[in-house]
Amino acid sequence: MSENDISKIVYEAGYLVHKTLGPGLLESAYEECMFYELNKNGLFVEKQKPMPLIYDEVKLDVGYRLDLLIERKFILEIKSVEALNDIHLAQILTYLRLSNCRLGMLVNFNTIQFKNGVKRVINGTL
Repeated sequence: MSENDISKIVYEAGYLVHKTLGPGLLESAYEECMFYELNKNGLFVEKQKPMPLIYDEVKLDVGYRLDLLIERKFILEIKSVEALNDIHLAQILTYLRLSNCRLGMLVNFNTIQFKNGVKRVINGTL
């Protein structure tokens, strides 16, 4: 399954979760519901996936955690904030680069319309 195919499934699942729950909940609630929906769609999803970080001679077994890693190639970063800002975009770009994933999605569930909280993010370093 391609990253684009995964992206479509993630968007549809996010839309369903947002339509059902609405805005204003904690990120953990949306994360759990997205994990459920994506698994229900037959995707392999890892929640709060610990990732190693190597910097020069420093190796951390858990340098960062991905909200959801889908099919080991697509990152879903979930937010429930007033507005997405540059640091949120920088965060997912860093995650994509460090994990060698090509595509990810940044989703803010704290919006009136779901589509206004979604950013598809491409790793430009590959």
